[in-house]
Amino acid sequence: MNRYSRRGFLTATLVAGSAAAIPGWVGTGTAAAASTPFTLGVASGDPAPDGVVLWTRLAPEPLAVDGRGGMPEQAVQVQWQVAADDRFRRVVREGISLARPEHGHSVHVELHGLRPGREYFYRFRAGGEISPVGRTKTAPAPGADLSALAFAFVSCQCWYEGFYTAYRHLAQEDLDVVFHLGDYIYEYGVGATGGVRGVSLPEQYLKETFTLTEYRNRHALYRTDPDLQAAHAAFPWMVTVDDHDVENNWAKDISQIDTEPDQDPQVFLQRRAAAFQAYYEHLPLRRASMPGGPDMRLYRRASFGRLATFNVLDTRQYRDDQPCGDGLDVGCADRLDPNRTMLGARQEEWLLGGLARSRTTWNMLAQQLLMAPLDHDASPDVQAFGMDLWDGYASARARLLSGMVEHNVRNPVVLSGDIHRSLAAELRPDFDDPNSPVMGVEFAGTSIASGKDGADQDGLGQTFLAANPHLKFHNVQRGYVRATATPETLTVDYRIVPYVTRPGAPISTRASFAVEAGNPGLHQTADNPPIGVRTIPDVAGELDHLAEQPQR
Repeated sequence: MNRYSRRGFLTATLVAGSAAAIPGWVGTGTAAAASTPFTLGVASGDPAPDGVVLWTRLAPEPLAVDGRGGMPEQAVQVQWQVAADDRFRRVVREGISLARPEHGHSVHVELHGLRPGREYFYRFRAGGEISPVGRTKTAPAPGADLSALAFAFVSCQCWYEGFYTAYRHLAQEDLDVVFHLGDYIYEYGVGATGGVRGVSLPEQYLKETFTLTEYRNRHALYRTDPDLQAAHAAFPWMVTVDDHDVENNWAKDISQIDTEPDQDPQVFLQRRAAAFQAYYEHLPLRRASMPGGPDMRLYRRASFGRLATFNVLDTRQYRDDQPCGDGLDVGCADRLDPNRTMLGARQEEWLLGGLARSRTTWNMLAQQLLMAPLDHDASPDVQAFGMDLWDGYASARARLLSGMVEHNVRNPVVLSGDIHRSLAAELRPDFDDPNSPVMGVEFAGTSIASGKDGADQDGLGQTFLAANPHLKFHNVQRGYVRATATPETLTVDYRIVPYVTRPGAPISTRASFAVEAGNPGLHQTADNPPIGVRTIPDVAGELDHLAEQPQR
């Protein structure tokens, strides 16, 4: 009998979880035991100068169809330790937290009192089992003069379309923090064999997610991946949602138009509440981000000494509905409406106010959707834009970029996900005016797995480069973006894998860029076209958010 049956686990944890048991930390010392509750790994996030958030979720049966992970309907004590060394000889904090059933038996430990800019190690214990060890790092002190900050950003990890080999390589980088820009899960059914994964799953996983149980199980499925676990355990993360974390192309309280049962906004908000709760339960977020029904505060700011400030945005929860449908449109006048908003008035005011007050060298916007215009038609007389991107909110984009210029924001850099492609662009307050000066840059990262293998170049990418002179780079392979900020330069490397439809791919740097502080604009420093990688003529259908959708 599995001793992590609900009753057995509760009994074992209540005995082993007493305060007196903490000093010895007696246990198996491994998360590989068949009965471990730590099947979903450990994580840390939202680093501050005095602490971070530590996360785990107890789930000895992670794919149990009832969404409970094999846990009892009772609170369970979880011990945690933080040390200055990976052997835990210098323990600096320890305590006990309750893993409650109403939060999916997840644990979010908000640490305070740690030293700024320091590396720490952490672990959990429950039921006599000890979790894997995680590594994390606090943010530097607010006035610290840093010589460098290393970070990466990722997005779009469709589990059934590819293996997470890129995460295995990411875990081996030397980074201070990682940003996840959305689409942590996909709400669609995973298929009878788990797509390229080739595994058999319970029938529940074959359909789209609508309920809390279904969203919990979808997150648990993704979190069982060992490469994703390794990347989480290696660095603190800062995360935000995009559409597939709830439903494709949702906007505020509006569901995507189709035949699904959530077209009533009140019904959709119930679905959004379920998705947000499962999202919080599976990621290292602070209590300030704990959802209240369908509402979840995800936009927030993190500074790293005097070097860089990251403004993490939410481009889904407060936006107006997409104009002219969700897909491509030619001549959509509504996208130019000056009253339309992508961020909502409060978040937009928060963002511009914070940017105006910032005194750091670099000011980053970590957000979901491509901000630069992306014309899909190379004809000089026709412009076709995707309405789900910032192109559907053109006046809001101009208002934001012009506001940065007016406030003399230092070295603005936009980091974007969603598009399953690597893109680098220069930003201007007015893209229709060829004399409008470059005021910032944007780096869009490709997907971890969504879209399968991809290619170095395709027909749509060639059109993008021909139709958008501000666009300086394009690639359609999978991977992540690695960057290093110094007081003088921001260097960016597009890290790619040649395939994800089978495991074991190597990693390489496809292209590198540098941005000089005080001199906005892109300087490509390396271009390494892969050898023997096919170029395909078209990828119609790969980008569901650019596909034609029924009109509202």
